[in-house]
Amino acid sequence: MNFDEQLHHLIDEALKEDVGDGDHSTLSCIPAGAKGKAVLKIKQGGVLAGMQVAQKIFSYKEPASVFTSFKEDGEEMKYGEKAFEVEASVHTILQCERLVLNCMQRMSGIATLTKQYTGKLKGYKTRLLDTRKTTPNFRLLEKEAVRIGGGVNHRFGLYDMIMLKDNHIDYCGGIENAIEQAFDYVQTKKPDLKIEVETRNLDDVRKVIAIGKGKVFRIMLDNFTPEQIEEALGLIEGEFETEASGGINLDNIEDYAKTGVDYVSVGALIHQAKSLDLSLKAVIV
Repeated sequence: MNFDEQLHHLIDEALKEDVGDGDHSTLSCIPAGAKGKAVLKIKQGGVLAGMQVAQKIFSYKEPASVFTSFKEDGEEMKYGEKAFEVEASVHTILQCERLVLNCMQRMSGIATLTKQYTGKLKGYKTRLLDTRKTTPNFRLLEKEAVRIGGGVNHRFGLYDMIMLKDNHIDYCGGIENAIEQAFDYVQTKKPDLKIEVETRNLDDVRKVIAIGKGKVFRIMLDNFTPEQIEEALGLIEGEFETEASGGINLDNIEDYAKTGVDYVSVGALIHQAKSLDLSLKAVIV
């Protein structure tokens, strides 16, 4: 499925979860044909994310709804600003309200934290990757928020890249065996899949270099210190893409960038992000 198809599935399932057999609060006191207007108010500074998602939520529920943007995804937002205005049936506004806020608050928190990390990388070649440490069934929008914040999406799931991590390697009996079997699998099953290999020390790096040329496209340097990264890069000599992972945070990310590693991956972009405060308020004329 493409992004829009996945988003429609997410919206549909989320509305089913929330509305159930009916939005009885609204059904009990709002006439079915009532029309209304609401505005999204920003109550906390940061990086705005989820505007396009909000528009798609309202249009999914009511195609004739009118969505007016005052800001765009990726823009800095300040307390007191308005992000958008929506005109639709009151039933649509009230049924979509919490889904819109949940998505935008979470996405804006992730985009804001990602922006802090990417700000540390200015002037360096190193780029920032996210991980699969995401909320089940919400990965699509969490990774979109990383992209909005200036990061780069790593693989979306187990299906779009082969990553031979420590457990794969241990279960398989070693790096060499894991690489050979994975490469044979790719050739016969899915030729477009790329192979990345996690290494735990410099000996692992040497093994990948010896057997992986033409088979492996990226070497992950897991829990290496910046000094060990520099030594590993000296061995790799640009023959493979490189990714530093494990223990990287806002305090030390620049030390890793100084090594010249191609990517740093940070799970905290998503699992440490805090949702930002937004509210959707009725406009009464």
